[in-house]
Amino acid sequence: MVELFSPFLKSLIVAALLTIATSSQTFYFETKLKSRIVASTLMTIIMAGLFFLPLLYCIFSFANFFNELNQQELVKTINQIKVWTQGGIPDDFAFIKDLLQDIFERINVSQSVQNILSFGAYLGKNSLQFMIDMFFILIFFFFFTLYSKNIELFLKRILPIRREDSRVLITESSSVMTVVLYSILVTAIFEGFLFGFFLTFYHYDGLLFGVLYGFASLIPVVGGLIMWLPLVIYEGITGSITTAIIIALYSIIMISIVADTFIKPMIIKYINQHLVKTKTKVNELLIFFSIIAGLASFGFWGMIIGPAMVTFFISIMQLLKKYSDEFNED
Repeated sequence: MVELFSPFLKSLIVAALLTIATSSQTFYFETKLKSRIVASTLMTIIMAGLFFLPLLYCIFSFANFFNELNQQELVKTINQIKVWTQGGIPDDFAFIKDLLQDIFERINVSQSVQNILSFGAYLGKNSLQFMIDMFFILIFFFFFTLYSKNIELFLKRILPIRREDSRVLITESSSVMTVVLYSILVTAIFEGFLFGFFLTFYHYDGLLFGVLYGFASLIPVVGGLIMWLPLVIYEGITGSITTAIIIALYSIIMISIVADTFIKPMIIKYINQHLVKTKTKVNELLIFFSIIAGLASFGFWGMIIGPAMVTFFISIMQLLKKYSDEFNED
């Protein structure tokens, strides 16, 4: 069966995990709308709006950018950067200046332009694959959500453990997935809004940069840095040093420190207390590293698969310990 469905295996797993994480909201809609199929359809539309539409906007924006890209202007910009590294950096930062000069001396401008254009083609190819995966995830998500009660009941019956233990296993996994998914989504939307709204004052596409920052923030530790640092360098070279400094300070203080360090834990705490039936018992640091490991092993969707695998593993280990203790007592 694994071999048979191997082309869709990742999509099936992600759809199943999303179904588990959104089960409480599906039940809420079903109670209000008095229809399982309408509730499932509504949840699928919401998931498409959260993942599919922002990605689609980014793809079209990048496609338009690379179609209108002027190679001569690109070469001119790269040459400006090389000149700036020679005279634009103060002598107080001589080590940075020497490092950048050494890097740009090794850069072949024409080859760099070709690499950028090749990256555009590579990005388009992978974006298309991501959209295909997203399409299948939404299809599987709809059917998993529609028949989730029957699937859950069937799994509880066939699992070779006590009915009470199977319920605990599913409930704990669902709670962790709910906390992980909602904390990721809320944080990405919140930080993306802060970054995108701020950039609109400097005549950037706030929606595009907000969406990109939201996706970048999903990468632990360095997520936001890969968005604002290139923008700061670009502003420092082609625009205003003052603007570059303001963007850098805003990104570090308002987003990295205030939003990520102080507000994000509050969001996770609120979700854990109000949106899940059973409070998560998995250490937050373990969830953090499981997200990193998931991203490294499975790509973008690893941020969902990683914590789920760790949660299942810990729950199974706890059940084995429980059964071992009972066996030793007998």
